[in-house]
Amino acid sequence: MARMSTWWLFRRLKTRVWAVKRIGRALKLFLPMTRDVLRGSFRPVPWSAFGLMALALAYLVMPFDLIPDFLVMIGVVDDVLIVGWLLNRVDAHLSEYRNWKYAEQTPASSSHSPS
Repeated sequence: MARMSTWWLFRRLKTRVWAVKRIGRALKLFLPMTRDVLRGSFRPVPWSAFGLMALALAYLVMPFDLIPDFLVMIGVVDDVLIVGWLLNRVDAHLSEYRNWKYAEQTPASSSHSPS
């Protein structure tokens, strides 16, 4: 059963490469976005992204799951799927920040003028 579940998970992840990339992108952008929000350099605050990230972290930490973790492979798979889905939603809510951050890094949009 565990072997079949592992194979199924890898096959599913392989067909969902775009989702895995979005999850990685969300994790990469979330901490810099939090820093920019706390410094006051990025507004409006994306409260939905903060809420979804808190929900993902709470789901990982809480002892209550949809499928208990003592069911070794199945319990972990539900954590991966639910947290992955939440992080995918976080990435969707970070689009404004992504546009702002990358526009800030381009030389054409630099606010510094040579003296």
